[in-house]
Amino acid sequence: MAAIRKLSASDLPALFDLSASAAWNQTELDWSRLLTLEPNGCFGIGENGVLAATATVIRYRPNLAWLGMVLTLPEFRGRGLARKLVCHAIEYAGGNIIRLDASPMGKALYESLGFLEECTVERWLRDPAPISTGAAHNFEYDKSLDTAAFGADRSTLISHLVKLDAAAFEDKAFALGRPGRTAAYFGPCVSESQSAARSLLHWFIASHANESIFWDLFPHHTKAVELAHEFGFRPVRQLTRMSLHAPRPSLPDARIYAIAGFEYG
Repeated sequence: MAAIRKLSASDLPALFDLSASAAWNQTELDWSRLLTLEPNGCFGIGENGVLAATATVIRYRPNLAWLGMVLTLPEFRGRGLARKLVCHAIEYAGGNIIRLDASPMGKALYESLGFLEECTVERWLRDPAPISTGAAHNFEYDKSLDTAAFGADRSTLISHLVKLDAAAFEDKAFALGRPGRTAAYFGPCVSESQSAARSLLHWFIASHANESIFWDLFPHHTKAVELAHEFGFRPVRQLTRMSLHAPRPSLPDARIYAIAGFEYG
């Protein structure tokens, strides 16, 4: 079996093709961001000159690592490539708590490695549709709010995402967004109240009313689900949030109205 190697910018076209083959929404820019944020934590395996499988790890201070982008080309599945990469990623993460959002296909693998289920996370889709103009909001990142809600410092990630779509509601909420391969992406969104989250969601939808929009949320978060229905979203995909080395499985903070993405948490 081919050896695991670190991914690099020269792999970007192949990485985009790999995620597109799974009908995932990442763009080449998304892959480039992962390589920039954690250049030593992006791994791949090549087979017969083809990039066959990948996995990425993003570390957040003080003690959280996020495992994502576990992908194998269809023609190379069943060879143990994903298991090999995930084991390598766990080793890279060290003693940190590790979390991930597992697809139905990958859940059994993670369970076999000791990951425990925490909750369900769902992708909701809004089809292009007219909407009234949303209020403009300046962006100001409340690091203390975000760190308290997320449970770790992801300010470096936010500093990259803010270059795209970003807005805040007073000192109570902020939201970001970015383009995707098939749909604009809303998230992360952290808010002290449903009304502030609604205002930011309206802002984002109004900016992308002519596009499809993805929003990843927790279905147990009733206030987020209420907003999703109000603005015409519907669930289209379900994953399982899982953890390894956590003191105990736990539900995400109620201030998280939208995650940053399956690859970021």
